[in-house]
Amino acid sequence: MDYFVHPAALCESPKIGKGTRIWAFAHVLPSARIGEDCNVCDHVFIENDVIVGDRVTVKCGVQLWDGIEIEDDVFIGPNVTFTNDLFPRSKQYPKKFARTIVRKGASIGANATILPGLVIGVNAMIGAGAVVTSSVPPNAKVVGNPARIIGYVQALGQPGANSASQERAEPGRHATAVAGVSLFTFRAVPDIRGSLTVGEFEREIPFTPRRYFLVHDVPTAETRGEHAHLKCHQFLIAVKGTVHVVADDGQNREEFVLDRKNVGLYLPPMVWGIQYKYSSDAVLLVFASDYYEAADYIRDYDQFLAQVRYLATTT
Repeated sequence: MDYFVHPAALCESPKIGKGTRIWAFAHVLPSARIGEDCNVCDHVFIENDVIVGDRVTVKCGVQLWDGIEIEDDVFIGPNVTFTNDLFPRSKQYPKKFARTIVRKGASIGANATILPGLVIGVNAMIGAGAVVTSSVPPNAKVVGNPARIIGYVQALGQPGANSASQERAEPGRHATAVAGVSLFTFRAVPDIRGSLTVGEFEREIPFTPRRYFLVHDVPTAETRGEHAHLKCHQFLIAVKGTVHVVADDGQNREEFVLDRKNVGLYLPPMVWGIQYKYSSDAVLLVFASDYYEAADYIRDYDQFLAQVRYLATTT
């Protein structure tokens, strides 16, 4: 064998990858598939309809039930609890168990609970003890019961990005770490009769809009956006309250806090955009360069990354 099984472990499956180590008192059923260079620690139980990718770490006390798929480079902390039946009854089995997928590079902290049928996105980070009741977006950090998004992995500007305007307070266009994304600070004119702020399309905002929409009354725990556009340009202004925006070009990721009416964020095509942490009174105004076209949206992060790689090789 080109993998290791501890004498006190029971490994009934022959589908074990090279360099994988299965430690004492672990039990792997006959049809389970485990990739290369994995580390399966003491007291882990893996059922038949389970797929584990390469370089996965499964710490002590974890059970992987039928219907669970773990992709490459995932970390599963001690005593993480997976489930595969939303309404279990003793001796009553569903025709098919719910499928749970943990995408590449995700980490799940100790004692977290994952409800059935969910997708844990690429590079997501689940905090210790979290109870995950809905799918987690790529790169999101979630904690609590029920789990809520508190940030995004490797996003510059968080935590402590108090305000998008603090570091870029001077009027004008300010570059960011994300390709093509700019933060605009417009001149504000306070007056006893009321305040005024203004921006001119094409002169200051880099396109003429064909469409606008307002996003409001968003529950604090909800996340919007989570897509990129092939052609459409967007410009975001929080005309009331506070909205956090994450922009991602496939290599760099930065978080912005829109909290002033004279601050706007420009998102060009092929940037993955996320809006979250809406304050209860938040109103987000979005100008778009094109009419709505469903085919212009990329809603899957893996597809977005593939498109970024394709464009990099053809331009």
